[in-house]
Amino acid sequence: MEPKYHRILLKVSGEALAGSKKTGLDYEIITPICESIQRCTDAGVQVGIVVGGGNFWRGRSSGAMDRTRADHMGMLATAMNALALADVLESLGCNVRVQTAISMTQIAEPYIRNRAVRHLEKGRVVIFGCGTGNPFFSTDSAAALRANEIEADILLKATMVDGVYDKDPKKYPDAVKYDTLTLSEVVNKQLGVMDSTAATLCRENGMPMLVFDMGTPENIYNVCMGANLGTLIIPDTTA
Repeated sequence: MEPKYHRILLKVSGEALAGSKKTGLDYEIITPICESIQRCTDAGVQVGIVVGGGNFWRGRSSGAMDRTRADHMGMLATAMNALALADVLESLGCNVRVQTAISMTQIAEPYIRNRAVRHLEKGRVVIFGCGTGNPFFSTDSAAALRANEIEADILLKATMVDGVYDKDPKKYPDAVKYDTLTLSEVVNKQLGVMDSTAATLCRENGMPMLVFDMGTPENIYNVCMGANLGTLIIPDTTA
């Protein structure tokens, strides 16, 4: 069976790596995620990953620290998560490279777009740490940026919800799930799929997005193979 996508950018939240612990790393959660990623690479999918850092650091939301410094600490948290993912993937036999947007050459490669693409072409999983390398930008923005830079076929946003709803399904039992949206609808309706900077970047560059539930880790592999899961967000020109 041929995969639906040749090259993907997978966005994984830091919180997802903590599981029920809420903070830190839960390897009972991380290992199945990495096993699903390994199945993707075995099927011939080129995989880039952007990981968040919320399982280690949420200092920005407290308002108690200078925003730039808080964001820098958040970038370091994503680097830790990137190394953790790399370690598990390598234990499963995957060839992995970690690239960071902030120079830390003793532990990771610096982010270089052409080198990242070359790694992908050789079948290596590339994990992008430290967001965009700039404060005031979220890891959602980093995912949108890297997806466009590496010319991914799609940005896969793995969440703990099974798609995009018209309102918060945890608060409103009558919330309605969308099967398909356009990128303009995401921006104009302020649906909270990702921050507006990331959504606008995808819209302006025609980058499709799929929001799906990672509570079942196998879904990463399933969506790469074409399973009808989650909410597909398409460029306006193809609506």
